[in-house]
Amino acid sequence: MSTPDRTGRADRLAATYLVRAEPGAIAARAQAIAVEQSVEMPLDAIDDRDIRDRIVGRVEDIADRGGGVFAVRIGLAAATVGADAGQLLNMAFGNTSLHPDVVLDDLALPAALAARFGGPRHGIAGIRALVDAPHRALTSVAMKPPGLPTAELARMCRTFALAGIDVIKDDHGIADQACSPFAERVPACQAAIAEAVAATGKPSFYAPHLIGTPRVLRERARIARDAGVRVVLVAPMIVGLPAFADLVDEFPDFVYLAHPSFGGAARIAPSVLFGRIFRLLGADAPIFVNYGGRFAYSRDECGALAAAARAPWGNLRPALPVPAGGMRLDRVDELLDFYGPDTMLLIGGNLLLAEGDALLARAREFVSSVERSSSRETRVAP
Repeated sequence: MSTPDRTGRADRLAATYLVRAEPGAIAARAQAIAVEQSVEMPLDAIDDRDIRDRIVGRVEDIADRGGGVFAVRIGLAAATVGADAGQLLNMAFGNTSLHPDVVLDDLALPAALAARFGGPRHGIAGIRALVDAPHRALTSVAMKPPGLPTAELARMCRTFALAGIDVIKDDHGIADQACSPFAERVPACQAAIAEAVAATGKPSFYAPHLIGTPRVLRERARIARDAGVRVVLVAPMIVGLPAFADLVDEFPDFVYLAHPSFGGAARIAPSVLFGRIFRLLGADAPIFVNYGGRFAYSRDECGALAAAARAPWGNLRPALPVPAGGMRLDRVDELLDFYGPDTMLLIGGNLLLAEGDALLARAREFVSSVERSSSRETRVAP
């Protein structure tokens, strides 16, 4: 997928769908999607000419992708979105998502509409400033497994911070369990990192996982803020996209890592959902599953996602791509050659194969590998 500026026409957003259809049926199918995603009623029943002219969706392009798949671009009235994250998804892919043979493959918004959502509050430059790393790729690790007590998680935090890892996050399976209640874990892990940072002089940040209803999200965000947390982890598809956008608005000082959990159920192209929509709603660093790991994303899909996260888009700040999922130390050079230095590499289980003192050594090896690879001159970012 190409990565032009994602600005659409001033009065319309452009949604592109991949549709499976027979060649003789695709024109009618495209028109049906245009109607379904805009007015959801027979056009003959609409007497108001202004609504027919301004609100009814328009088929702007149909392109044959081969294999019985067509790319259908529909222009939808920006006025129907307002400034609501849920309504944006409703208009772009609401009812049409119920058709199993349709995928939302692209989404371009008018600059004014994109500006209403704000995008990342910190983005790549803000994260680099926070961790004091102006040029190199960044490092992150996930604390696992769920079920560990708070004291063990705090010890793990301290170890990773002593190694110099930039962001040490909860696994997304760690929430508010009895073994490690949120209100107990967050100050303990934050204190452990502060102790390590005092010893090393190198910035390192704990990112607790915020999950729950909107009320609970706000309560836990306050706990995290009061403990001195600067980075948080949220799974926007789990908490809900509008709730995520509201959280970013209410607590803009946090750097937001956006976890992709449940995103595969949406039938939206990864570059659109994680690289574009998450970014639009305030994700500073979208996490996604890397090619060659334990998930099925292709190299091209990952490249398109990273490019979408960083591409020029009106006044929105670029987001920092975070490839993850089955990452290994022996792939650091390969991955940074592919993604470039404006990337945060997230490793979990591959580091945790080491135990005790070996964990500190292995984490330091990860940090030094990223620093060494970042200094190499050869770099081919997507």
